[in-house]
Amino acid sequence: MKRAGTAVITAAAALALAHPSSATAATTTAWTVPTCNRVVGDGAVTFTTDEGANLAGTSGTLKPVSYTHGLVALGAGNTLLATRNSELQRSTDAGCSWTHAATLGSESARLTAGTGTRAFAWEPNGGYLARVDGTTVTRLTAPVAAVVGLGTDPVDPAHVRLAGGDGRLYDSRNAGATWTVTGTPAFPEGTGVYSVTFDPTDPDHAVAGAMVRGGAVTTDGGATWTASTGLSSGPANLFGTAVSPADPSVVYGIGVDLAEAVPGSGNEGRHLFRSADGGRTFAKILDDTAEHKLTNSTLLAPSPSDPNVLHFEYGTYFMGYGTDLFRLDAGTGVITKTHNAFDGVSAIAFNPVRPSVMYLGVEEVGTPS
Repeated sequence: MKRAGTAVITAAAALALAHPSSATAATTTAWTVPTCNRVVGDGAVTFTTDEGANLAGTSGTLKPVSYTHGLVALGAGNTLLATRNSELQRSTDAGCSWTHAATLGSESARLTAGTGTRAFAWEPNGGYLARVDGTTVTRLTAPVAAVVGLGTDPVDPAHVRLAGGDGRLYDSRNAGATWTVTGTPAFPEGTGVYSVTFDPTDPDHAVAGAMVRGGAVTTDGGATWTASTGLSSGPANLFGTAVSPADPSVVYGIGVDLAEAVPGSGNEGRHLFRSADGGRTFAKILDDTAEHKLTNSTLLAPSPSDPNVLHFEYGTYFMGYGTDLFRLDAGTGVITKTHNAFDGVSAIAFNPVRPSVMYLGVEEVGTPS
């Protein structure tokens, strides 16, 4: 889906890009591409129009220690949210300027977009949970001590689904005010669950990753789960997954084949995986190498317009290395790499009118000043 010649798109169409069935839930405000060359803000968010070869400058310089864990483009026109440490920031001009919106009760909150101006902030493996409506933040009570994933419903703004570290899904029909446990656990009791990723077009479809037991997928909202195959001939760790917004049958994952993870194995069994059947069956598509470094927490950002394209990163402050941004085309096997001086890129969002515009939430670790 090419949008390069389009300058303006209604929010209804923008939301439909990420949530094809939700065009009627959006406002009529328009999304545009950024019209600035420099981002006004503290430096937590920048953008690139050439997949990382060049980054827009910022008026402020990010100071250590700063992590931008959450970053989403919303259905409301030109509106984005970001979390830097405990601060919630907001942009209403397609990412050209950012202002303080609120202080959150978490230093590492992620964001999941809802419809319109709504989003949810949640802390991985923690209990922090909040709803964001415009500039209003409402603290919510999580039904579990550890949240490992959260998904929203593109056709019902009040419907939200949460995944707990106990391997179960929890459902809310009142925007997170109350919760009901649903279905059965994804894994046997006592299994360490790393993450649960929800399909942005359908909250009934989710992929779970766990310690030793690998992955599991549900397409009925957690009523039943099917164990994923293809991760290993034996046990596997599946740390994180990402469902393609362009085609929900495509799922990417980062994990370790524990049958390969023996001393001296080089990549220690760490691979990038891809599924073409919604997470039921995975295949290895990239090994951890010195050229294409993978970690347990590698950020996976599938293209919203091409299910074959995945963006991922490797960054570290050690010896001033900086960050590599990768673009992998699973159809051709071609990988390209760009580099920047930030200590990491911890969040990626795409401009809804032109997905080639990527917003980057960056981090600066170094030594605190």
